[in-house]
Amino acid sequence: MRPRIGITTYGRDRGNSFSLPAEYVDAIRRAGGTAFLLPPSVDDVGAWLDAVDGFVLAGGGDLDPARYGGSPHETVYMVDAERDGAELSLARLLIENRRPTLAICRGAQIVNVALGGTLHTHVPDTFGDATAHRLPPREPTSHRVRVDPESRLAGLLGETEFESASWHHQAVDRPGSGLAIVAQAPDGVIEALESRTHPWLFGVQWHPELTAAKDPVQQRLFDALVAASAAGESE
Repeated sequence: MRPRIGITTYGRDRGNSFSLPAEYVDAIRRAGGTAFLLPPSVDDVGAWLDAVDGFVLAGGGDLDPARYGGSPHETVYMVDAERDGAELSLARLLIENRRPTLAICRGAQIVNVALGGTLHTHVPDTFGDATAHRLPPREPTSHRVRVDPESRLAGLLGETEFESASWHHQAVDRPGSGLAIVAQAPDGVIEALESRTHPWLFGVQWHPELTAAKDPVQQRLFDALVAASAAGESE
């Protein structure tokens, strides 16, 4: 059986629909997995652990600053209480049950907050504009990422420096309990975290799914997730 990978979706839109960019699904399929979309619901998160083998916590709108003790900011958008509650609950269960997890952009922030960490509510307020992490009004861009050569992430990617697809204005400030900073952008923004205690938990601030079809370095993240899920890496 192909490993089953659950991918969290965006929250409800104005048309009362759930959605997810197809690039996430494509990357899982290329890796040999079968994708299952997980629309936000606090009541469903426990059942998801029995239904799928590994997880992708996807990107999307902003986490409510109140969830991490932050302050309101005019740039915060797409706050969704239903999605925040479901994904924070899911992240805690994935950590507790040691399930293979790839957390992307917002997903990395969810894991960080679930473990007691905090976020920069608006990156330019702290780091300026020397490195663009998204283009106005809300469009992706690219920048270099440097990975700690001693990290597990570096071993997984096979590279310690590469060009990434970036699409965010928030980022990790104080890392949560048990998380190690393992990659940064040229301006010092935290670009990746890995767990010191979980067997397969990585959070990346960039969007590997956007370039994975042409960039084998980015596709390796999804390949490794599917392989870990197939192996049942929870010990």
